[in-house]
Amino acid sequence: MENSDLSIYAIPAIILFVGIVSSKLSGWLKLPDIVLYLIAGVIIGPTVLDIANVETYSNVNQFILTFGASFILYDGGRDIKLSVLREIKVTVFLLATLGVVISMLVVGMAATYIFHLPLIFGLLIGAVIASTDPAALVPIFKNINIVRRLKQTIISESAFNDAVGAVLVLTMLLVIQSGVFSVKEDLIELVRMIGFGAITGILVGLFFSYSVSDRKFAIFTEFAPIVSVIAVLASYTIAEAIGGSGYMSAFIAGLICGNKIELKLRIPDQEFIIQKHVRETVASIMKISIFIVLGMHVDFTAVGHYMKEGLAVVMILVFLARPISVLICTKLDRSIHWQKNEILFMMWVRETGVIPAALSSVIVSSGVLHADIVSAVVFMTIGFTLFFQATTAGFLAKKLGLVEEENILKVAA
Repeated sequence: MENSDLSIYAIPAIILFVGIVSSKLSGWLKLPDIVLYLIAGVIIGPTVLDIANVETYSNVNQFILTFGASFILYDGGRDIKLSVLREIKVTVFLLATLGVVISMLVVGMAATYIFHLPLIFGLLIGAVIASTDPAALVPIFKNINIVRRLKQTIISESAFNDAVGAVLVLTMLLVIQSGVFSVKEDLIELVRMIGFGAITGILVGLFFSYSVSDRKFAIFTEFAPIVSVIAVLASYTIAEAIGGSGYMSAFIAGLICGNKIELKLRIPDQEFIIQKHVRETVASIMKISIFIVLGMHVDFTAVGHYMKEGLAVVMILVFLARPISVLICTKLDRSIHWQKNEILFMMWVRETGVIPAALSSVIVSSGVLHADIVSAVVFMTIGFTLFFQATTAGFLAKKLGLVEEENILKVAA
């Protein structure tokens, strides 16, 4: 058998084995597992040991990032309760729209000054790292038992703001490549991505929720675990095909599927338990794969070259742009009274991961100027937010009195 054939089986085996070892280490070290996955990716990747590598622009890499992020979004959506989302909908909308724009503007102007770039390239950097990342946040909040409305606000924001971040990035790229900027067209594109993504997610979620329920003509009940995977693939693919946000569609589909009781649909107990186990297993596999692959792709040459400037941009994002956007958005929502400790927690917790990394890959592949700077800043943002914000999220929640039940938090998986 050819070496290339062997690698088809060896690389997945290496990634998953290293992933479960990293998970065990994360429990012993009391660190978020995604941090250990990122480190493991760097170690086994071409930069250090070079025993495994998934090419940046390969179909395998694209599938891992796209399906992985979509499935994690779907899984996170299932944990959101419609009753809570109704209460926090205004804040979520503001954070996912106005909040992203504010972050982009603050970071963009800072990056323009720090890197001595034209404003449009600074705004491109700001747009890439302005949105939070569900693939990083959902696993963390699986193990942090904080106030429910706060948890669901942060997770919902991370799902909804991907579309806004993606549109802003594509808009900046279009302006750079064509020199043309149209507010009207960009707003239409944003509305289309959000609207078509939401509609697709609702329809797919309703169809598959009914198909596995105990209702008459629900013919796929015994295939509930497989239907979960199909729902993710279908929601993402259909939404993208009609110009919507695939990530938002996957999240909405999960939201619908996770609220079957409110929709008067019920899955038989045995199928529900099996589906839950399969869903959690797939989510774990994709989480391991995503962050190990991200670690493999680190460009240490670019990171080293722009280290000082890049860290300055990251500090502005974390300690200036994010606090300003959260403060403005929470104050504008008069329908809910956010406590000071909740606002402080939202200001700190804004992990960056898969979605910005995927957008960074799009920028690099487009061949625009200063793509290496964008790539370096994105990795430094991912590194800082995972190593420092993700690892301290549980501790901060405890200190701010946001733990709902137990005083001891398990941040690591």
